[in-house]
Amino acid sequence: MGFSTTAIHAGNEPDPTTGSVTVPIYQTSTYAQDALGKHKGYEYARTQNPTRSALETNIAALEGARFGYAFASGMSATDAVLKLVKGGDHVILGDNTYGGTYRLFSRVLVNYGIEFDLVDTSDASNLEKAFKPNTKMVFVETPTNPIMSVTDLQAVSDVSHAHGAKVVCDNTFMSPYLQRPMEFGVDIVVHSTTKYLNGHSDSVGGFVALNDEEDAKWIQFIQNSVGAILSPFDSFLVLRGTKTLAVRMEAHDKNGRAVANFLTEHPGIQKVYYPGLASHPQHELAKRQQKGFGGMVAFETGSLDNARKVLEGVKVCTLGESLGGVETLISHPATMTHASVPAEKRASLGITDGLVRISVGIEDIEDIIEDLDQALR
Repeated sequence: MGFSTTAIHAGNEPDPTTGSVTVPIYQTSTYAQDALGKHKGYEYARTQNPTRSALETNIAALEGARFGYAFASGMSATDAVLKLVKGGDHVILGDNTYGGTYRLFSRVLVNYGIEFDLVDTSDASNLEKAFKPNTKMVFVETPTNPIMSVTDLQAVSDVSHAHGAKVVCDNTFMSPYLQRPMEFGVDIVVHSTTKYLNGHSDSVGGFVALNDEEDAKWIQFIQNSVGAILSPFDSFLVLRGTKTLAVRMEAHDKNGRAVANFLTEHPGIQKVYYPGLASHPQHELAKRQQKGFGGMVAFETGSLDNARKVLEGVKVCTLGESLGGVETLISHPATMTHASVPAEKRASLGITDGLVRISVGIEDIEDIIEDLDQALR
């Protein structure tokens, strides 16, 4: 089946009791059992829930994965994946990653003996040099947040597997509509479902998709044991969101390209970060690896004062954290998404005080551009 057909039908079988074409919200904490040890496949809602199961089937199918597990947030999904490594193991982490991911490694996981090194994975030769005898995992994000650097997933997978390491890719920025990492050898895909998969800024969640059966059993065990599960209502909201994922991503992609082109030509902007621009250093790679370029754009205004004027001057765009909703969200990475990253590290990555990030929504493009233009003026 095609992507849109899969998005609408996978996991979305009509309810056997009523024929409802929408999977119901099974808002229950437990299930009646027919007899001791005899039940209908559901025992306790932390362990199983029909609404969550439907979503897990749906997103796994979209990523081309055999198994999928929904979590309470993108960070809880990432944390579950990191429980595949143990104290004394080494992880290679892409250096330009989401601030929350960096915080998990630098402030939490190190307390349990997990070693990690930050590596610029946009150059596969950097990766080869970073492997150690105890390297068990390579964790990348592509395009990166917020500099939009692109990593060659096939090259990373080939090098990592040659060293016996698993490859994990955070695919939040692209969604499975614009990028399917497993097609390039990636072992595990993680998402913040809060973003494009949900698409309506009304749910927080995370997801892990993978093919290895033993790893899947462990992720499921962690999901049940730790209990950071996605609620039935949030599962319902994300399941609603994925049905329109294809049409939304097409709109985000179209508007993202238009905004990037507008900003490139604007005299008040020093630099634009967007893989869809021919000037982007990994433009050709993005064309090969992605179906489109998406709605995430970052640009350099030159100073904190300039950034503040833009951020506080917009009227259609909404100043706020997060991304991937139907509305255009504009944010300041240095003080918002990447505040937990040390200032010197931010500076080395290009995350300056003048950097602004836009999650371009699906409003009329003329209104988005006019709003940015008046704010920049």
